[in-house]
Amino acid sequence: MVAKVVCFGELLLRLTAPGSERLLQSASLDVCVGGAEANVAVSLANFGHEVAFASVVSANPLGSAALGELRRHGVDTCAVQRAAQRMGLYFLEPGAVRRPSAITYDRAGSAFAEASADRIDWRAILPGAELFHISGVTPAIGPKAAEAAIRAAKAATTAGVPVSFDGNYRAMLWEAWDGDGPTILREILSAATYAFINERDIALILRARFEDRQAAFAAAFDTFPNLKAIAATTRQQASVDDQAIAGELVTRAGRWVSTVHELPGVVDRIGGGDAFAAGALHGFLTKRDAQYTIDFAVAAGALKHSIPGDFNLVSVGEVEAAMSGGSLDVKR
Repeated sequence: MVAKVVCFGELLLRLTAPGSERLLQSASLDVCVGGAEANVAVSLANFGHEVAFASVVSANPLGSAALGELRRHGVDTCAVQRAAQRMGLYFLEPGAVRRPSAITYDRAGSAFAEASADRIDWRAILPGAELFHISGVTPAIGPKAAEAAIRAAKAATTAGVPVSFDGNYRAMLWEAWDGDGPTILREILSAATYAFINERDIALILRARFEDRQAAFAAAFDTFPNLKAIAATTRQQASVDDQAIAGELVTRAGRWVSTVHELPGVVDRIGGGDAFAAGALHGFLTKRDAQYTIDFAVAAGALKHSIPGDFNLVSVGEVEAAMSGGSLDVKR
């Protein structure tokens, strides 16, 4: 299958404390598969797109199970290679009320982190693709992953494939190997057609200060000539469990703002940004107008807050129903 969308990043196992417990408060953890780019891949597959995931995954039962989960949701894993090293993990302690969620990474020495930068042959994967997606998490993993991310973005540009980039700055990962995040992310962003970044990301990457979000967006468009669109969310938090999100889409031609989605009783916000990005990419890929695209993206992100795990397991129809404030009655 020639995939129309190619996503590149590390496939992870997420281990979560049950309910609202502290990490290892009790001797059990819930396990699911995730990772920023994998989350986008699954969302786009659920929206009906042909999606391939490219990565390097551990050649053991954990890696096999993770790949099986991607395939179960319609993602092509033929571009995933296997290696002897361990599986990357992260541990989630869910927040509640006034206690924020906390993540502990365990990714050093993983099959993905140790893979050589030229391990994946992009000349065999990218032809025929309409979009390449990567996030700022991938280069933050380590020096080899950073080089691989830059090579992948450049390969997509050379192949004429539009690049989608989600900022996803992860300070703890960069600090673990003293990586120069701003410089590396700037190189990847320079290849991007679509960017999911906010004023903080832009200030970090450009090493500058801005009066507001719109000034930051204007600077990004001035600095990166390939950039066609920027999308970002705004989040309000009364508590960990009671939030609201809205979004905006800015191009060189204009600005569009979504309605606000109130989110009382948040179930799981991890992956919400990936769901938002996938929603916007769906709009771009299907050539929908800008207002539909940002409304669809925010509704997709809002629905993710109702679903445990990293993946946003919703259809186009369900997102469109949420866009229009559909009935909350039991569907039967």
